[in-house]
Amino acid sequence: MNSRPSNPTKLIVRSATLLFCGVVLIQLFAVQIDAQRSTSRWQTLNGDAPLVIARGGFSGLFPDSSIAAYQLATLTSVADVLLWCDVQLTKDGLGICFPDLNLANASTIDLVYPNRQKSYPVNGVTTKGWFPIDFSLTELQKVSLIRGISSRSEKFDENGYSISTFQNVATQMKPALFWLNVQHDAFYEEQNLSMSSFLLSVSRTVSIDFISSPEVNFFRKITGSFGRNGPTFVFQFLGKEDFEPTTNRTYGSILSNLTFVKTFASGILVPKSYILPLDDEQYLVPHTSLVQDAHKAGLQVYVSGFANDVDIAYNYSSDPVSEYLSFVDNGDFSVDGVLSDFPLTASASVDCFSHIGRNATKQVDFLVISKHGASGDYPGCTDLAYEKAIKDGADVIDCSVQMSSDGVPFCLRSIDLRNSTAVLQNTFSNRSTSVPEISSVPGIYTFSLTWPEIQSLTPAISNPFRVYSIFRNPREKNSGTLISLSQFLDLAKNYTSLSGVMISVENAAYLREKQGLDVVKAVLDTLTEAGYGNGTTTTKVMIQSTNSSVLVDFKNQSKYETVYKIKETVSDILDYGIEDIKKFANAVVINKDSVFPNSDSFLTKQTNVVERLQKSQLPVYVELFRNEFVSQAYDFFSDATVEINAYIYGAGINGTITEFPFTAARYKRNRCLGREEVPAYMLPVQPGALLGAMNPLSLPPAQAPDLIITDADVIEPPLPPVTAKSPTSTPSTNAQAPSGQIRHTLSLLLSVFASLLLL
Repeated sequence: MNSRPSNPTKLIVRSATLLFCGVVLIQLFAVQIDAQRSTSRWQTLNGDAPLVIARGGFSGLFPDSSIAAYQLATLTSVADVLLWCDVQLTKDGLGICFPDLNLANASTIDLVYPNRQKSYPVNGVTTKGWFPIDFSLTELQKVSLIRGISSRSEKFDENGYSISTFQNVATQMKPALFWLNVQHDAFYEEQNLSMSSFLLSVSRTVSIDFISSPEVNFFRKITGSFGRNGPTFVFQFLGKEDFEPTTNRTYGSILSNLTFVKTFASGILVPKSYILPLDDEQYLVPHTSLVQDAHKAGLQVYVSGFANDVDIAYNYSSDPVSEYLSFVDNGDFSVDGVLSDFPLTASASVDCFSHIGRNATKQVDFLVISKHGASGDYPGCTDLAYEKAIKDGADVIDCSVQMSSDGVPFCLRSIDLRNSTAVLQNTFSNRSTSVPEISSVPGIYTFSLTWPEIQSLTPAISNPFRVYSIFRNPREKNSGTLISLSQFLDLAKNYTSLSGVMISVENAAYLREKQGLDVVKAVLDTLTEAGYGNGTTTTKVMIQSTNSSVLVDFKNQSKYETVYKIKETVSDILDYGIEDIKKFANAVVINKDSVFPNSDSFLTKQTNVVERLQKSQLPVYVELFRNEFVSQAYDFFSDATVEINAYIYGAGINGTITEFPFTAARYKRNRCLGREEVPAYMLPVQPGALLGAMNPLSLPPAQAPDLIITDADVIEPPLPPVTAKSPTSTPSTNAQAPSGQIRHTLSLLLSVFASLLLL
């Protein structure tokens, strides 16, 4: 992490930085578009679309309450986005926007004024920190805003964003709607500062549309003071067991008397769990009747706690858009507004993805190709993963073919059974063996077990982000049944919604030469037996491999489409490399970084790889798309839909290979893409724009140049002939397994360490 600025006195530099950041953001998202909000009927109190409230601006990326955060929120959200300001009072009685009563929680004040920490009673609890009442606005101008949540990027902490008064925010941003939140009125009153008097005074010059507070007495003091055209008052509920400081009642008890709340407020602001509770395992339970009850009482309902980069209910498959839709478009009710750190996602959810069914008109066409089925929700390559991928709208389902010792081709994401089954908990744990041609560490390989033995194994869901304590669907982590290639092909034939299947073949040379297994022949024979080679099915077959020799072999023996997968990250492909690829492949798969290279999870540029391949009539499919926010560059705002939009609408790829087909399939029906003017929250991000918004001291290091593909990189010798496997005894590794496990653990730790360095 970079050190914080110790004493930023260069006001001119800070102003220039803010101006430059604003210019970059305008370049990033073009001009703000007055997008037409959905005209569909909403189940809100007044029938209008739910409001999008930007908490501290776009605080999911830039420091909360910074001008940059407010700018980005305004540029990338619905036209009537509400800018939220947590109002704090300074020693000289001025109101600033800052997210916490303790200034040390999101600023450099502890470094600028290390000796000015104090203790105060806050709601009856002695609290130590740096409080705004001890500093004048002039003193606070020496302090910079930084991220308040440590898991977010520190790259903007060096930008010197200053603390602003809310009048300054209103003047600079001219928000369509402005929301002031008064979190600690009782505290300020104890220090002889009147928040209510201050707000009444400034309301003469600043338009305030909403005022919220978790304190009943605050509303009692201001009720009637603003007149008939004053702001909307919203009572904020905290935890149900927390005590409201001025009535000494729990918020849970106040919730049971909404008619009481209606006497001083027009709306309520509640945490998500008040409406859609979670059980102890982080799964949703049936929604409460709060929204309907509040609407009956004449109260609008606003919901807090929305952020793309936090854990959400497993039911949402790590997709923030799905979470928003469960609150605004669930068929039973719509909340009246959502309070979000990522207002772009909230805007798109409300305006682009609400009120569209699975059969809605497609606005964009590309192939949604599964990766081991819906492997983000179920163990990959199981019947359940494939069935969900089909249900979720995949166009193509895939099978990574492995071979059992008795020559049965089946679907499994890895040739090493440890990576996708619970084989280590089985009696087959003694089948571990070393295969340098495949891996530097020992494994339990598919060709060491018969198909009946493999069928007896328990599948295991993939958890690629375990290091971040992010897990996938634990209730179904071992659900489903592994299926043979024959069963996979029969399944695909039963669904007319599928346009094709993709069969991946790897390790063919080793299997022929060392195991006596001809995977190419096994696949071709199975396809013929399933009716794919005689015209009885219209389902398209694509054969994928990283080895050109494998694709040449298939080309020589069949008419199936072939797909060449380039596993390395490439920055360019020379003409003669493309011409050689066209000799054996009908399409190409590349990784995401070959389209948008990144450094420290920030996009640096866009390559011309997609354009060059497509000019040569080679469709380009890109992998691997995942919903988890840690899998995405910061430029995509922790939103899988934003990432998909950049690759489809921005880079123009022909297909996504994804572990979460539903997210990609839903994007096809994105209503905003069908408009004459696409709104700002659906414009593709511009690679490198966020780097331009950073202080030069914070820029990530330059990356080593990526591979440029030539003919030498794609031409391979023919596959070797099948060699009869010599009989061997069942390998036993009682002596070497521990050593292998140590090596595996060390390798994992090193990879984890490297991953952390890249964040």
